[in-house]
Amino acid sequence: MPLTPQIETSPVGNRQSLGLYLSIPFCRSKCTYCNFASGVYPASHHDQYVQRLVGDLLASSSQAAERGLHLPQTVDSIYFGGGTPVLLSSAHFHAIFRAIRETFPLSADVEITVECAPGQLSDSTLEALVACGVNRVSLGVQSFIDRECATSGRLHTRADVLTDLSRLRGAGIENLNLDLLAGLAGQTTDSWRESVDILLQTGVPHASVYMLEIDEDSRLGRELLQGGARYHADLVPSDDAIASMYETAIELFLDAGLAQYEISNFARTGFASRHNLRYWRRAPYLGLGLDASSMLFAEDDSIGSSPASLRFTTTSSLDDYLAGTAPLAEQSWLGPVQQMEEFWFLGLRRNSGIAVADLIRLFGDEAAQPSLAVAHRLVADGLLCFERHPERFTLSPHGRLLSNNVFAEFLAAHPSSSASL
Repeated sequence: MPLTPQIETSPVGNRQSLGLYLSIPFCRSKCTYCNFASGVYPASHHDQYVQRLVGDLLASSSQAAERGLHLPQTVDSIYFGGGTPVLLSSAHFHAIFRAIRETFPLSADVEITVECAPGQLSDSTLEALVACGVNRVSLGVQSFIDRECATSGRLHTRADVLTDLSRLRGAGIENLNLDLLAGLAGQTTDSWRESVDILLQTGVPHASVYMLEIDEDSRLGRELLQGGARYHADLVPSDDAIASMYETAIELFLDAGLAQYEISNFARTGFASRHNLRYWRRAPYLGLGLDASSMLFAEDDSIGSSPASLRFTTTSSLDDYLAGTAPLAEQSWLGPVQQMEEFWFLGLRRNSGIAVADLIRLFGDEAAQPSLAVAHRLVADGLLCFERHPERFTLSPHGRLLSNNVFAEFLAAHPSSSASL
């Protein structure tokens, strides 16, 4: 079965460089489908939050050493997520970037991304982003249909998105991503096609498409599970309709030159998200701020010997975070078996998939055999594709729609594992 064009093929991320993720949890409104640790907090919290974030940055090297972790010193990607990071003032951004540059050397071609809610980027903040070196912006559009945005708790309109794109390009930021969400309340096949068409008309070099997932931690998710109607759960499209929307987007993006390189991400050549690729290639990253996750390797790092790696997540309580007293919400050391499982379910997210030679090089032939048996069974089930020259596994089109089920099969290959999706 032919694969869609690939725009990145590196199987393993660079463990000698670091990605930084900075969580900014502040929002002007809470979207009905959102389950992130973000919310509408008083602006008075911003100063205290940035002070804590700066303190964490300055202490990151010593804290990593105390845990026996290797913290690469050169940063080649920085990502501000949220929440709505651009609600911070220009002074806040300057303070954070001063701390970053005091702590880490940045690579000459560092990718610096800031998430932005359309219609909420002030002129002064835009000027600060440019001055601080931000060269990539991701706009959380979700839909170009105004009524769908309003129903979901979004504050922007189609006109706001187009205006922000013009302002960002005028400021010299051309590396732009637009997010769309399939499954919004009231969304139809025709309205979805309209949103996709408008996205393509903007000419952005990157797009992300997500399918609505039912999560009891969101207002909409709770209502869907309980059969209510306050947040228009009765207008949410069926799973089959959502899957069809996703497949439509893949076809239209491919025709327009936006190649799929990961389950939810599409880009023109050279515009794949370097920071997000770190996650899927299992390259080290440090997350700072509320509910931020990290993945770092032990000090004895060596790609061939699969050293232990530590995954850890900060608290999701803003009060506890600001107080500086909360322990980590999660912390888990992963040995070779758990890392191999991650290698499968993170690697299969990418269209370039899993090269058998890389699997064996990293984990050894004997250890790899149970998961290879699972992979061949999934090929027979039509959920994976297999190339022989060189040997490589990728998700089939059907497998992308059932990706979580596919990934769970690799955890079942090692029942004693403690890894989780």
